[in-house]
Parts: sequence; C-alpha cells; structure tokens
Amino acid sequence: MRQIDAVVIGASAGGVEGLSVLLPALPATLRVPVFIVLHLPREHRSLLSEIFARKCALRVSEAEDKAPVGRGCVYFAPPDYHLLLDEGPRLALSVDEPVHFSRPSIDVLFESASELYRQHLLGIILTGASQDGADGLAAVREAGGITVVQQPNGTYESQMAAAALKLGPVDYVLPLDGIAGLIRSLPAIDLR
Repeated sequence: MRQIDAVVIGASAGGVEGLSVLLPALPATLRVPVFIVLHLPREHRSLLSEIFARKCALRVSEAEDKAPVGRGCVYFAPPDYHLLLDEGPRLALSVDEPVHFSRPSIDVLFESASELYRQHLLGIILTGASQDGADGLAAVREAGGITVVQQPNGTYESQMAAAALKLGPVDYVLPLDGIAGLIRSLPAIDLR
C-alpha cells in the first residue's frame, strides 16, 4: 500500500456498530488524521466524540470550523454541518444544502479530502441505507486514492456499499475485521 496521509470514513444506519469495531483498532501510533461522517439527526447534539474517546487510543473530537488538522486525531462531523478540508490542512464546516438529503454529507467530505490529499487518501464506505458516499468514493478513486467498501452482506444496511460498488471498481471489499486490519497496517507505511 502506498503512503497514506489521511483516512475518510462514511457511514449511516448501523454505523455506530461498525465504528465500534474500527475505531478501537486504531493504534496509538497512527500518525494520520481520520475524518468521519456518520448520518445523525440534525436536531440533536452528537455524543459520538465522547462515546468513542473512551474506546479509541487516539484523540477524538467533533470537528470545529477553521481548526488545524492534527496528526493521529479522529474528527467527527457535527450534526447539520458538512465537514470539508481546506489547505493547511484545516477543517471547514458548511451549512450548504443537504446532499442526498444529508448534512453532513459523506460525498462532500470525500470530495474535498480527495482534492487535498489526492493519491495519499484512504476512503472507506461502511453500512448505510443511502447513496451518499458513492460519488465521494468515486472522487477518491479518480484522485488516485485507495478505496474500501464494507462487504455488503456483512452490513446492517447494504444500500450505501452497493451504490459505491455500482459506480466503479474499488481496491478492497472487506468485512469489518478486514478493514480494521487494513487500518492497523497504516503505521507501517512510510509516513511524513
């Protein structure tokens, strides 16, 4: 696997369970940022950063507008905001229109990350009952990044994984434990 400088993960229905497998698998030595969009109700405060901070060896937080990106940090998109990445790299939040009825949108995160990180991005689509993420993963592929889709027959909802696979080839189609193993292999890569 080539050098990876960032990881983006998108999920919807069943995503908390999937992330409960993946995030504890992140080693404390991981030196790349991880950005996550999980579809949540817009009207409620998210507790994801508090929940996963207890399960993860890395620093976990909710993304804040204009904050610099830290290495070895996990960032969750806040409810009702798109999460994007700007030069710096810096986090950016947007209240632009929902995409596929979703804000935050997986597509928006993946597309902005692919512009910034190009071939050094790892994009992962997990479970979900939406098409959000399919276009974003295609953008990761077109930028030369590495693409991963959770094996559809192992998802809580397979529509998101199936939509991503329908748009073109991906590098890996793996069950959750296989994706966790792939993430655990990242520190062995020659990171900047």
